[in-house]
Amino acid sequence: MARIAVIGAGMGAMATAARLAVAGHQVTVYERGSTYGGSVGRYEREGFAFDTGPGLLHLPAVYRDLFVKTGKRPLEECVELVQVDPAVRHLLPDGSEATLPNVSRGGAEAVLDRAFGAGAGGRWSAVLGRARDAWDATRRPLLEEPLRTDWRVLGREPYPALRGSGLLRRRPPTLAEVAERELGGRLAGLLESPVLAHGLAPGATPAAATVLPYMEQTFGSWYVRGGIRALATAVYERCLERKVTFEFGAAVREVLVREGRAAGLLLADGAEVPADFVVCGIDPRQLPPASVPRPAGAVPARGPGVPSRITLFLALRGARPADAAHRTVVHSPGLAAEARAAFAGEHTAPPTVTVLRPDDPATRPDADHEAVTVSAVCAPEGVLDWSDPALTARYAQALLAAAGRAVPGLRERLLWQELRTPADVARATGAVGGAVPPPSVAGAGGRLLHPANATALPGLFLAGGWAHPGGGLAHAGMTGALVAGLIVEGAGFRGSQ
Repeated sequence: MARIAVIGAGMGAMATAARLAVAGHQVTVYERGSTYGGSVGRYEREGFAFDTGPGLLHLPAVYRDLFVKTGKRPLEECVELVQVDPAVRHLLPDGSEATLPNVSRGGAEAVLDRAFGAGAGGRWSAVLGRARDAWDATRRPLLEEPLRTDWRVLGREPYPALRGSGLLRRRPPTLAEVAERELGGRLAGLLESPVLAHGLAPGATPAAATVLPYMEQTFGSWYVRGGIRALATAVYERCLERKVTFEFGAAVREVLVREGRAAGLLLADGAEVPADFVVCGIDPRQLPPASVPRPAGAVPARGPGVPSRITLFLALRGARPADAAHRTVVHSPGLAAEARAAFAGEHTAPPTVTVLRPDDPATRPDADHEAVTVSAVCAPEGVLDWSDPALTARYAQALLAAAGRAVPGLRERLLWQELRTPADVARATGAVGGAVPPPSVAGAGGRLLHPANATALPGLFLAGGWAHPGGGLAHAGMTGALVAGLIVEGAGFRGSQ
């Protein structure tokens, strides 16, 4: 039985801890904050409740597998999963809209034909069909296996761009180019917006990112009754069942090294914690660079250009209409300008905004009120000064205006609002600048991959959204299986078969 110290109590870190504990190891989690879940938090006020992180779960099989492998009670006995249908309502700048069903290729085709003209649905399905080819080519090495030492093979573009589109003449296409050439017009935004929502700029992201909307349409969108925070609670409780120990208010100063391998942690209060293995489940930039050494030729670490999210919580009087869509995306009239704003801080266009209206009594004081969450991708603290009241007021008004398109009579119904900026994200999670890591994407020479789970320091491993295969609930959860496999089975571990 090995002593294992885990830094951070985010979703990836807890998934790792549960799997290692069920393998018979003594696992202790050291968390700088006062609670578990990392970015998957909860804000409560006057009977209203809001998720502070992701509002929907995609690829729930990741957490189903976690619960199957770590205990007797399956995921569905620990939380109530609700399939969101329709999956998403799109409101475009010209006033047109399209409401897509959940997990229905034929249904999506019919909706798009009605909204954008005959043939639109066929073009959409053709693009997602090519995205499926990219998914099939990269699924195992990108998501289910530890990052290969020859990780540059994932830098090749797997998306088979449409012949005759002119996208293969000079270089592999970007996602924005695929959207323009293979979809065109208003339909292009439906492909670009979910990629931007992951914190990836469509104009600078390879076509392989089409796997993200493909995954969403194929595996569906799910809500956890009580909010996604309920999923974090279920994972935390599973850890406790497996005898994982949690130390809250225990900030880590650095990783201790003895005889050339990780030997424990030095806490902020000066205490030393011995360990046989260390798992870093936080943004490694929170620790001294020497604490997380990287081998020569490794995937470059994500820099300060990783965007964050800004979120507005709205408490509304009046009941939620029965026909309201759970998720509405209000599209920006200038997506390229918006992407520049998210990465470089150039606020020149209204953002694309996601509006969540869950039909969940746990989020509101009674049936005569409604809790609405409005969010957008934005530049992190450090690129923009989120302590500037003029800046925060400008963004709050932009979010509120976009939400008004999705929620009729919004301003008349508004009781109060609460804004959560990247500075708030940084304080809550410790992530530098409040940055929110995107998922790994193949292509682009490997520029959008994350560091391997095994580091150059023997005994030190990386889990969570800042490690392979990247950010997002599902991807962070996958790191649990990868890191546990590497520790339990050794460097020869190649993932589940």
